[in-house]
Order: sequence, then structure tokens, then C-alpha cells
Amino acid sequence: MYIIKVKGIAKIPDYVQLRDDKFTLLAYFRVDRPDKSLEKLGFGDQQEKIMNIINDLPFGQVTKLEL
Repeated sequence: MYIIKVKGIAKIPDYVQLRDDKFTLLAYFRVDRPDKSLEKLGFGDQQEKIMNIINDLPFGQVTKLEL
């Protein structure tokens, strides 16, 4: 799975994209509201770990997530 952190501008908030190995979009959610998206994907139990990675991730960089 891959993570991309997208910088928002003006009133548009920062977003995160989660993509699979074929780069198909799995989830698209606000950085400050990941709850429902991660639960829906089955990563609710790993939310804290994923959010720590997202918070340290620079904007615009594609990063492979190994869970």
C-alpha cells in the first residue's frame, strides 16, 4: 500500500490518499479525520501507527507503507 499526503490551500484542508500496489485509490480522507476511512479498510486497530507515519510524511511524497 502507498501513502500520499496532499497539501491543501486556503480553505481546502490537507488530505491523504491510500493506494494499493496497482496504485488504485483505496481511501481519500482529511488528515485530521481518518477514523471512518481506516475502519472501512480494516486498519482501525493500526490507526495510531498509520497516523504517526502520515504526520511525519512530507507533502507530495509517495511512500510505501509496510503493515
